[in-house]
Amino acid sequence: MIEKKVDPTKYDPKELGLKVGLEIHQQLDTKHKLFCGCPTELVHEHEDEGIDEFIRQLRPTRSELGEVDIAALFEWRKGRLYHYHAPRRASCLVEADEEPPHELNEEALVIGLAVAKALNSTPVDEVYVMRKIVIDGSNTTGFQRTAIIALGGEIEIPSGKKIGIQTIAIEEDAARKLEEKGRFVHYNLDRLGIPLIEISTAPDIETPEEAYETALTIGQLLRLTKRVKRGIGTIRQDLNVSIKDGDKTEIKGVQRLDLLPIIVHYEAIRQKRLLEIKDELISRGIKEEDILSQPIVDVTDVFRNTRSKVIQRALRSKGKVLAVKLPGFSGILGTEVQPGRRFGTELADYARFWGGVGGIFHTDELPGYGITEDDVKKLYERLNGDPGRDAIVLVADKEQNARKALKAVMERAAYALRGIPKETRAAREDGTTRFMRPQPGSARMYPETDIPPIEITEELLAEAAKITPPKPQEKLKELIDRYKLSADLAKQIIRDVRLDLFEELARKYGEKVSPSFIASIFTNILRSLAREGANIENITDEKIEEIVKAIAENKLPKDAVPDVLLYFSKNPNKSLGQAIRELGITMIDRATVEKIVEDIIRSMKDEIRSKGLRAMNKVMGRAMAKLRGRVDGKIVAEIVKKKIEEFTKTEK
Repeated sequence: MIEKKVDPTKYDPKELGLKVGLEIHQQLDTKHKLFCGCPTELVHEHEDEGIDEFIRQLRPTRSELGEVDIAALFEWRKGRLYHYHAPRRASCLVEADEEPPHELNEEALVIGLAVAKALNSTPVDEVYVMRKIVIDGSNTTGFQRTAIIALGGEIEIPSGKKIGIQTIAIEEDAARKLEEKGRFVHYNLDRLGIPLIEISTAPDIETPEEAYETALTIGQLLRLTKRVKRGIGTIRQDLNVSIKDGDKTEIKGVQRLDLLPIIVHYEAIRQKRLLEIKDELISRGIKEEDILSQPIVDVTDVFRNTRSKVIQRALRSKGKVLAVKLPGFSGILGTEVQPGRRFGTELADYARFWGGVGGIFHTDELPGYGITEDDVKKLYERLNGDPGRDAIVLVADKEQNARKALKAVMERAAYALRGIPKETRAAREDGTTRFMRPQPGSARMYPETDIPPIEITEELLAEAAKITPPKPQEKLKELIDRYKLSADLAKQIIRDVRLDLFEELARKYGEKVSPSFIASIFTNILRSLAREGANIENITDEKIEEIVKAIAENKLPKDAVPDVLLYFSKNPNKSLGQAIRELGITMIDRATVEKIVEDIIRSMKDEIRSKGLRAMNKVMGRAMAKLRGRVDGKIVAEIVKKKIEEFTKTEK
């Protein structure tokens, strides 16, 4: 029998035969969108400068071979309506699909070719735009436009291993989802059409750590072009994960780099656990037809007087309670496939997406949720089940929805006898994943006929060569040599999304504010604030420069920087002057500092006579207790050293 709980430490991904391929998507910082002249900026909800609205319903179409993509069919069956918000400042008739797309943005193409050169990829001779069917509403056309610009190449990660590159593409970003209300999904078209570069690696990654290193190194390289956007939502990682005897699973939308190795590890565990469940079911003699032949039974009368609030709510809405027996599944549904997520959760995901229900109950978790032991006993009697062998799944909802949900549950349970289903999954904040939709098939792609091909000329390649980023190892050496950073600090700042801002500030203010301190704002102070829950996305580049400039002009002590940054994270629209006043930060002139230090030295004169400069740390401690946040600690240290030396001379 399989252990109920998952212990991640017992599963070595490499021993499981882990194979991972990454797809890195990064927004490019171009002047206008990929297929029109609109700016590549987001319009915030409060910036009401004219917004048009319209509603669409998208439908799947057959490919040239007469096939319908299963993922598109899945989205269509949800019956959603898409409500689009089109800000006039950042969208036009192209985004609304009322005007043909313009020619592909040459600036975006040049940036993509520069990245391709840095990855030793081979540019294609001509760029052809393709349509990729997507009818989840994220594109008004029902497809995404994408174009492969280079093939092959490799990137070396910090461990020294080389990871192959399969393709590099330029494509349009999707519309920005605002909210879901009933059947309506609301999207903003400001993000639709912003150029993305997509870098797809070969499945050469064999450990979660290698996945992290690969994403980090590619992200560093992209930032070194200084032509990519920053911030939440501008970069995401999609994963293709498999293990030995498993199957490739797509995981979409990983935005946090630190979460990536956890997701990879947990997916390897999930696939291994599903294979263990398969073996267990086979050993019990279960066959697919045993599951698929089970009737869906109306058991509403069993729950007429139930204490379950979920079931009561469904019955008040004229719903029913339907149930199905899964023969031989006793104990299986309660078995974890990832930490905190059981096989029953996998079934519930399918029930939600195919049936539109809130979830399921199953007997591995009952009695519970207001369902009594007597209710469970009646269920087994009604469905002719064996509590020691069979599991029962029930759904309380409108009858049509409940039947669809239980049919999906039966099909997913039957597939457990085959192993790993081909599916696309969505990343969750705890590193686990959930079912998102079936994997798209080959019918998904077809040529775009509205955009002419672009020849890759020597002129384009020459333009790309001008902005080709250095390799991360070369940039690391430059940071150490030019800005006198320690090797450790240089490694940290090269990983930071604001590397370009650090360099700009170091060039402007490096003579008066040490580059090491400027780097520490990004690598230490901001990260510490983020760990403590501060919303550092509210802290703009302009605010950070304002702080560094104030330090250079002796208007703000370095010790006050954490407090000021925390203030800006909570009050993004306030000025540095307001922050200084409200935080009570007052700079002290040098004469006042000298007097305070002299008073401390007099109070410690006996100790200073005997120790001299060895007492400096103690004097500094007392001085900074009075002066911290009001004067630069470096200035205090200079004064303390000078005053101790003067005192010891007069005492001789």
